[in-house]
Amino acid sequence: MTLPTITAIVVTYHTGPRLHECLYALKSDPDISEIIIVDNGNRPEEQSWIDEFEANSDKVHIVRDGTNPGFGAGVNKGAAGALGNLLLVINPDAVLRRGSLARLVAAMEKRAEPVLVGGKIFDIHGREERGARRNTLTLLRAMGFGKWTLENDPPPRNSIEVGAVSGAFFMMDRQAFRKMGGFDEGYFLHVEDVDLCRRVLKSGGSVVYQPHAGALHYGSTSDLPSEALVEHKARSLVKYFRKFANGPLERLMVTLISPVMVRALKARR
Repeated sequence: MTLPTITAIVVTYHTGPRLHECLYALKSDPDISEIIIVDNGNRPEEQSWIDEFEANSDKVHIVRDGTNPGFGAGVNKGAAGALGNLLLVINPDAVLRRGSLARLVAAMEKRAEPVLVGGKIFDIHGREERGARRNTLTLLRAMGFGKWTLENDPPPRNSIEVGAVSGAFFMMDRQAFRKMGGFDEGYFLHVEDVDLCRRVLKSGGSVVYQPHAGALHYGSTSDLPSEALVEHKARSLVKYFRKFANGPLERLMVTLISPVMVRALKARR
């Protein structure tokens, strides 16, 4: 099977040595034609390593302007200069499993367009991580009325359509991604993937989970303080629910429960 050209986009911020594993796996994969590293900020020694990695490969390019606009905006920067027909977005602390790209591409076939497809994200013990397959996030589901994440459901035998997949590992047609406007840059960190999936579905497209494509995820390796991560997630959730609220009553509910949501997230930390 001859695959379309694929550009891998990796957004890194103080990631550490796990970034090396991520990039070596991408570089050695024959199905990857281009790697774009969006450097949102790293220590000088890590930047030197990234520079050397780029210098040793014609298919590696760095996007670095000294700013950190957030994950979604970083992906958008990378996508703006990408040459591949397809975009593979993968976290800097994730390692692509060989053979996954062909399976992601196959899962996109005969689906309503635009198509966004994600794969299984697993930890070092092989366990599926939370968030790789989800229903559409609604206010009621966030309040506990209905199921959102699906990692505890039996794994599907084949690719299936879902409400959302994770931004840590997904593929999308480059032109379709741009036509959708890419990620909403109003989210600095967290929930931008759920937002994009919802917009894909609202446009008549498909969000697909492919269980036979995978990436090992080491978990958060950035040195961003946990308090800041929780704050970003809380703000992102509030923005998301306001953006997709169905009418003034639901917008009022979002306003009323937002403080409770923030406190709950901080308590779970």
